[in-house]
Amino acid sequence: MRISKPLILVFAAVTVLLISFTFYFYQVFFSPNFLVDKSDQYFYIFPEDTFEDVRDNLFEKDYVQDPVSFSFLSKLMKYNENVKSGRYLIEANSNNRTVIRMLRAGLQEPVSITFTNVRMLSELSEKICKNIALSPKGLDSLLLKESTPAEYGFNKATFPCMFIPNTYEVYWDISAADLLERLSTEYDRFWNENRMEKAEALDMMPTEIMTLASIVQAETRHYDESPIIAGLYLNRLERGMLLQADPTLVFAAGDFTIQRVLNIHKEIDSPYNTYKYAGLPPGPINLPSITSIDAVLNAESHNYLYMCAKADFTGYHHFSSRLSDHLQYASKYQKALNKAKLYK
Repeated sequence: MRISKPLILVFAAVTVLLISFTFYFYQVFFSPNFLVDKSDQYFYIFPEDTFEDVRDNLFEKDYVQDPVSFSFLSKLMKYNENVKSGRYLIEANSNNRTVIRMLRAGLQEPVSITFTNVRMLSELSEKICKNIALSPKGLDSLLLKESTPAEYGFNKATFPCMFIPNTYEVYWDISAADLLERLSTEYDRFWNENRMEKAEALDMMPTEIMTLASIVQAETRHYDESPIIAGLYLNRLERGMLLQADPTLVFAAGDFTIQRVLNIHKEIDSPYNTYKYAGLPPGPINLPSITSIDAVLNAESHNYLYMCAKADFTGYHHFSSRLSDHLQYASKYQKALNKAKLYK
């Protein structure tokens, strides 16, 4: 049977078209289209972003070479209906299929959040939100809400205890509620069986340990002194003595520029005034570090009841078992403060 020339031409045209479509689809699926001949980069999708926003950002920021093929395959794979916010690592020379699968599944890369040296909860949001999409204002709206502490088993005074200063990995688009839930979980994980046993041996609750740890932390910048100071305050608590911790007066005054505690500060009527009220204050005066907390749990056993900063301003202290010795050290320190013209 002889095939007519027109039929051959039609067959040839269809074959060419099939080959062309096959080649095009291969390119759409498997040819490099992202960061071609560049380095790996992170791409951020905000919670409010639409598919059109994602597509336009990829093109405008020069992540994608051919936005048409990306859009075509995105609709074919229904990514345009499944946009998920997050921080995504796009590898150089990736193809459409690989990137779309990652974005559609929400396989984002975690980020690290770190917070240390925080005195008040009102200072926490600025530090904790540096690497995430959540704004400090957005976190504060939940963090400082009157009813929030009770939801996690704390009161307003002890709520700072829930935030253990450390570095944590979270997703960039984490919500305020999920972030607090995560930090609550980290608090429970921190207070493991070993630490709980040590707290029970001291007949103290975790929040009491952390409250004392916050005072110890405020008293010294030298961690090698922390277990000694912790032991000193435990001795005073055991004997029913006033703690008389100067940092609690600074906290009660709400003036953290105070360099010299005066008698007038000792008259402040506040439950945080440990010169006036016995026992521990209602809650921590800062967010104590893990080192400070463990210093209390592993406090040094000794007979010290008094401490006074050394007159050389090194930040170290003299420790005493007798009041007479303490008064001598205190006199030297007061003279050093006067000589340095530190009067308040």
